[in-house]
Amino acid sequence: MTVTATPVELTAELPGRTAPLETSDVRPQVNGIIIGRPFTEGGNVRAGQVLYQIDPAPYRAALDQARALEANAEANLATARAKAERYADLVRINAVSRQDYDDAVAFAKQAAANVQQQKAAVEAAAINLGYTRVTAPISGRVGRSAFTKGALVTSGQASALTTIQRLDPIYVDMTQSAAEVLKLRQAMEAGRLKSGGPATAKVRLILEDGSAYPLEGRLEFTEVTVDQTTGSVALRAIFPNPQALLLPGLYVRAIVVEGADPAGILAPQAAVARDEKGRPTALVVDSTSHVQARVLTTPRTVGDQWLVTSGLAPGDRLIVEGLQAAKPGAQVRMVSAPANAAHPAAASAGAAAR
Repeated sequence: MTVTATPVELTAELPGRTAPLETSDVRPQVNGIIIGRPFTEGGNVRAGQVLYQIDPAPYRAALDQARALEANAEANLATARAKAERYADLVRINAVSRQDYDDAVAFAKQAAANVQQQKAAVEAAAINLGYTRVTAPISGRVGRSAFTKGALVTSGQASALTTIQRLDPIYVDMTQSAAEVLKLRQAMEAGRLKSGGPATAKVRLILEDGSAYPLEGRLEFTEVTVDQTTGSVALRAIFPNPQALLLPGLYVRAIVVEGADPAGILAPQAAVARDEKGRPTALVVDSTSHVQARVLTTPRTVGDQWLVTSGLAPGDRLIVEGLQAAKPGAQVRMVSAPANAAHPAAASAGAAAR
């Protein structure tokens, strides 16, 4: 077959795990007894939806008390201000001492500060009363409930009441060898590979049962540091998950489009052998119909073929059949290989038929 250069899309198959887009552990912010749990475990909830109702009676009473103290403080403020205003007129005619006037002004300011303090207490009591309604902080799928109606919960407890996870879209976290990432970047800097912009962000998934996930995702980011224990780099992709087929923690294989070789040379695996040093080699026919051995550089496979970065050039005539009879330096008669010679299984079947 005559070697040709064609654009080749380069992909990497990486192991990965799915992870939710958002996760929220629901915890109480006040103490009390749960008197209601108006949600279904395992169902979908929306942000702001009430998940638990804590007994509000003591917090409603605290709010009423704070409001009463605020009203009392406002009444004292009105009296203090009126007294300070009267003393302001009397001190001008020396009907009261300057000290009495200063004391009245100071008392009025203290009363005003007390009003502000009571207003803050009312606001705090109202906030605590609102916390008796434990709501969903995010929209997503809610897990099982760790507490039931009648359970006592406390502010700042370690155990979450339940957990909400947003599954659409969903993340896929992958790892790739730092050496492979380095080779890829070096190839791009040298001009051997080209990044196709958004096209290189495409990611496809293979599920645990070997089936392909029907929706395509995109690469979100690549970690900037290398894990010292594994020598790998973390990558994250995002996938639409409208049917919730992908669940958190699922093992998948991700096929990431890394780039494109604009002039890639592919050689059938059946045409590449190994010499005594383990180097990949191939046989070509020169212009005088003599066989030559070439040492190749084959950094990866693309489907069922080798990607050749050195050792072959466009126009070379590569021997894909009859390798047992072809020896370097021997003169041979060439026959064009059929189109399916690039696929070993099909080529073997064709050779058997002939």
